[in-house]
Amino acid sequence: MFNKILIPTDGSDLSTEAALSGIAFAKQNKSEVIAVYVAPEYQYPIYVEIIPPSYPTEEEYQDSMRKIGEAYLKPIRDAADEAGLVYSSIIVFSNGTGPKIAAIAQENSCDLIYMGSHGRTGLTQMLLGSVTSKVLSTCAIPVLVYRNRKREDKPPVERSEAAGF
Repeated sequence: MFNKILIPTDGSDLSTEAALSGIAFAKQNKSEVIAVYVAPEYQYPIYVEIIPPSYPTEEEYQDSMRKIGEAYLKPIRDAADEAGLVYSSIIVFSNGTGPKIAAIAQENSCDLIYMGSHGRTGLTQMLLGSVTSKVLSTCAIPVLVYRNRKREDKPPVERSEAAGF
């Protein structure tokens, strides 16, 4: 059903859990997997006229972020290899993570984006925004949002417990 699945990660435990679930989903569908890490763009220091010598150059920053991205992508690559899936990865730089993920999916002819959600709701989501929400609002292909099961497995708090009686 899905030939090529894009799996983004930010390196967090929740994102890695979602990505590994995405690999299991891809294995069931015998899909190709493209994992992606979107690193923030290099920021020049502001409010200074001369860049301090200890401040990394743009090349040093990008090299460092690529190494970090490779470390974040490693568990996904390992799981894809173990599952016998065709795997590739992309590390890019952008301050617009959500739209960049959607663009990468389109550029690579992906059928699906499989990504996690940190589970923010209500005011928190509205104030902070979320990469998942931005992908959903800018993407023309299906997006499967993985929810962390550990949070869902917790029994609901009884009203009397929450009120202290």
